[in-house]
Amino acid sequence: MSAEQASPLASTGFRWLLLYRICTLLSYQVVAVTVGWHIYEITGSPLALGLVGLAEVVPYFCIAPFSGYLVDHLPRRKLGAAACVLLAINAGVLALIAADVLPLHGTWPIYLAVAVGGIGRSFLGPVYNALFARVLKREQFGRGASLGSVVFQTGLVLGPAMGGVLVGALGNPVAYAVGTAFALLAAGTLLSMPVTEPALPQQRGPIFASIAEGARFVAGNQIMLGAMALDMFSVLLGGAVSMLPAFIKDILLAGPEALGILRAAPAVGSIAIALWLTRHPLQRHAGRVLLIAVASFGLCTMAFALSRHLWLSAVLLVLYGVCDGVSVVMRSTIMQLVTPDEMRGRVSSINGIFVSSSNELGAFYDGVMARLLGLVPAMLVGGFVTLGVVGVTARLAPRLRRLDLRELH
Repeated sequence: MSAEQASPLASTGFRWLLLYRICTLLSYQVVAVTVGWHIYEITGSPLALGLVGLAEVVPYFCIAPFSGYLVDHLPRRKLGAAACVLLAINAGVLALIAADVLPLHGTWPIYLAVAVGGIGRSFLGPVYNALFARVLKREQFGRGASLGSVVFQTGLVLGPAMGGVLVGALGNPVAYAVGTAFALLAAGTLLSMPVTEPALPQQRGPIFASIAEGARFVAGNQIMLGAMALDMFSVLLGGAVSMLPAFIKDILLAGPEALGILRAAPAVGSIAIALWLTRHPLQRHAGRVLLIAVASFGLCTMAFALSRHLWLSAVLLVLYGVCDGVSVVMRSTIMQLVTPDEMRGRVSSINGIFVSSSNELGAFYDGVMARLLGLVPAMLVGGFVTLGVVGVTARLAPRLRRLDLRELH
């Protein structure tokens, strides 16, 4: 059996890497859900909830470029394990605060803990992507990226559900403690992973010059930059998930139970297409498929805005998730194939900034546009602008448009 035909799951190192990824996702998601509930219990303020995301994303953006540099210049498993321990300490402190063991009151210690968690999270993606290339052969990168996407989306579904159940049944301290346990398990997984790490650089250049080198590499690679920008702007401008509570209440006139259905629908679509791509990885016309998928993402957003039936909205969000899943797998595969091993940390950190920009800033953009234009017009405009982004990308990045992944192996 050729390396391309062999399942990535045949690699013991890759199985351990996926376990690390699901554990970090579950830890982060359980803690995120619990923090939201905890903050709202204290304040009763939606603005206080919004500040949770800000408290995390600001330190993440500040640290991410340096985390990529460190991943490229220090032992990756030890660095990732240290980041997981930082997440565990963060969740453990929150558990002690929630249990009134620590004499800290108000919201500031919670926001501070969230900020520390944002610092730890900035290392998780670069460590994962750097080790990914050490446990798989290049011919397996496409299928491996699909399986990684399956695990990622599964964590996005299971984590919030687990967090909600734990908070409701056992309370905030126990939920935080479970998040701590998952983070420690992730650290142990990394340290136990059978993988040969590359030799560390004998000489380290100036840190800012090294970070700039990674940025120049991304900016000078039309295929990678086009894929990252396409993914970022489509989610930033055409995302629908952040506005689901308002859409369900004001447009579909449904109850809170509908939120669970619609929140899960995009993940169902993403998991389905990622599983399909593990058996049928994209090769020929990959760039064309990516552009069509992102354009379809925008059309699904517009159709969702016009839907007035819950079942139709759910189907459209499944298709929305399928289109987003194609984009995620393609971006991950391209990044793995074109990035030199000695730059994986820095390139992955830049990718993480793109992704976080689209998710965190996209939610803010959606809220502002909904306030200015109204909920439905804002979503229609977002979908329409996404189509424009696809057209501009196809025009300015012809190498991405003509991409055949076989040429990158």
